[in-house]
Amino acid sequence: MSFLSLVLVNLGRNKLRTILTLLSVTVALFLFCSLEGVLDTLAESIRVGSETRLVTRNKISLVFPIPIAYRQRIQAVPGIRRVGIQNWFGGQDPKDPRAFFAQFGVDPEIYPIYARDIELVGYTPAPAGISAPAGQDPKLAAYFADQTACIVGQDLMEKHGWKLGQSIALEGTIYPGSWPFTIRGVYRAKNKAFGEQTMLFHWKYLDQKGMGGQSWVGIYVLDIADPGRAGDIAHEVDAMFENSGTATRTETERAFQAGFVSMYGNIPFALRVIGLAVAFSILLIAANTMMMAFRERTSEIGVMKTLGFEDGTVFKLVLAEAAIITLGGGVLGSLLAKFAIERSKFNAGGMLPPMQVHWETVLTGIGIALLIGAVSGILPAWQAAKLTIVNALRRV
Repeated sequence: MSFLSLVLVNLGRNKLRTILTLLSVTVALFLFCSLEGVLDTLAESIRVGSETRLVTRNKISLVFPIPIAYRQRIQAVPGIRRVGIQNWFGGQDPKDPRAFFAQFGVDPEIYPIYARDIELVGYTPAPAGISAPAGQDPKLAAYFADQTACIVGQDLMEKHGWKLGQSIALEGTIYPGSWPFTIRGVYRAKNKAFGEQTMLFHWKYLDQKGMGGQSWVGIYVLDIADPGRAGDIAHEVDAMFENSGTATRTETERAFQAGFVSMYGNIPFALRVIGLAVAFSILLIAANTMMMAFRERTSEIGVMKTLGFEDGTVFKLVLAEAAIITLGGGVLGSLLAKFAIERSKFNAGGMLPPMQVHWETVLTGIGIALLIGAVSGILPAWQAAKLTIVNALRRV
């Protein structure tokens, strides 16, 4: 009988205990990789921010708007190619208020700025004689011709069962009232972290219906020609409004995204601690399982040594049993977290982009499983190797 066959036979002596231990490790590593996946998703949401784009917002807080009059002055700064407007809307689907998704009122300049990140995969054909403004995607002609038009992400559309040309209504929270929209386009994100759970609509519609024509801006998105001059351009923009009634803060889009992640506070640290605590608890379970297996087989180990099995061979047998159980559960749990979470496009109710579990996280989970196997098996393996034949057979 080969070494591996002997290990598998020993594992099959108590099938229920082996299966339960394997499943406990699988669940633990699934949870660990899922929690780490949240951190992976947050990190990816920062990286999706471009260094060729700057964001200008109110210096005091993001919740305070800035005047529309700033736009022309910002556009005049050398090195800035385009200036787009973006306002958070904060509406709710009256049919399902808990189904959160982001909505932004944007001006036409936003679409060329983000052309590298999203692509239009569905659109309503425009009536004869209607065309898109110069510099815009021709597929958006019907969108620009309809003030209540909106563009939605592909995942968002599938989730709600919407169709192109369908009229939907949202209940405003920041801007109260019923807001009708017509879906004129569907976009797909070229980068998963960008997300497809967002709705974009005309900023002018928001201004006229929600702000009474006061034309307040949430943020300006600046498309710059040279990322190497991002710091100089940001300083120049902020210097123009330093002594005005509404001072600004300009930073790269990546730094802006990182600011959002920092709002989570110590949650990433807490998630990592919880994940490690789960792994440690499974270590104790696996160690207890191996110790029980060793005690039950004390006399058997004595017989094996009587037949000529060396101490080193017995040590390897016990350690291999622990490694197979924990490594098998670790591989299963880590891969399950990777594929199940990413294929389900889970996004924590719209609070995150579609979650991702990086391969580095999967390998870390497998490594932890291997470590659990080594640590949980080392003591019973050492005791089995040092057990004398006389002491072992005394329990027969």
